[in-house]
Amino acid sequence: MTKTSQKVFPFIKYRKIWYSFSLLLIAISIAALSLWGLKVGIDFTGGTLMEVEFSQTRPAPTEIKNVLAELDLGNVSIQPVDQNRAIIRLRDVSEEEHQQILSKLKEKFSTDENSGVTEIRFESIGPAIGRELRDKAITALSIAIIFIILYIAYAFRKVSYPVQSWKYGIVAILALAHDILITTGIFAVLGYFYNYEVNILFITALLTILGYSVNDTIVVFDRTRENLFHQKNKEFSEVVNSALNQTLVRSINTSFTTLLVLFAIFLFGGETIKQFVLALIIGTIIGTYSSIFIASPLLVDWYNLSKRKRSK
Repeated sequence: MTKTSQKVFPFIKYRKIWYSFSLLLIAISIAALSLWGLKVGIDFTGGTLMEVEFSQTRPAPTEIKNVLAELDLGNVSIQPVDQNRAIIRLRDVSEEEHQQILSKLKEKFSTDENSGVTEIRFESIGPAIGRELRDKAITALSIAIIFIILYIAYAFRKVSYPVQSWKYGIVAILALAHDILITTGIFAVLGYFYNYEVNILFITALLTILGYSVNDTIVVFDRTRENLFHQKNKEFSEVVNSALNQTLVRSINTSFTTLLVLFAIFLFGGETIKQFVLALIIGTIIGTYSSIFIASPLLVDWYNLSKRKRSK
């Protein structure tokens, strides 16, 4: 009896389709970042954030602004949340001013039957600390990327044929740049239309995405490395395509179980971590896509380009 041959999907054959889709997402992301930029939270700009809950119907944002105008607080931004909450953003305030704001709101919106206004959250960060956090966030991302390149170059140091080991690291970084750019582009859109902010939790999400995405990519690369020793007579594109098919189920299962947990947290978790979890959801989906459809095909195209140069 002969064994039935396992079906192999030609990922590499259709790589131009995957490239086109990614280029479209990248173009949209760059356009969104250029036109609207990221809505930066007080973690990086400094300032005060207050979230208050009204026992009855939430007043109109203009009405809240008019009440606070008497305190000379400068530019005040009001963001409605749910049915009876509002987020107030303003400059860095002292504790005395903080209590004055609460007193004014309670005085205006309280009644004899209820307390009227309850403070849910209060955050205050000075501008100097905000700048320091921003600089440290950029440094953390840069260091993470450098160490990822070094690690992959070391891990694949014994695989120098037909593609040099350092090229695996560069391709992995290109895939990571793809993931980070699209994730930040989506948040630029969400920030413009839904006031989603980029804060220190967003940077934490990006670092998590870097680790998750590169792990998935390395799994495919590692299987490619193994196949190179066992399939020496095959073309490099066939070896890579075989590795993709062999790791496909593992990648999908890992991502699916991760997304189940993330969606559960997003739907039933606290309001303060929803944007953080959403960034992880987007990054997990994009990272899984890039590790399958972008990283390995790029490695094949780089090999083909080098091969054509050598033949000239």
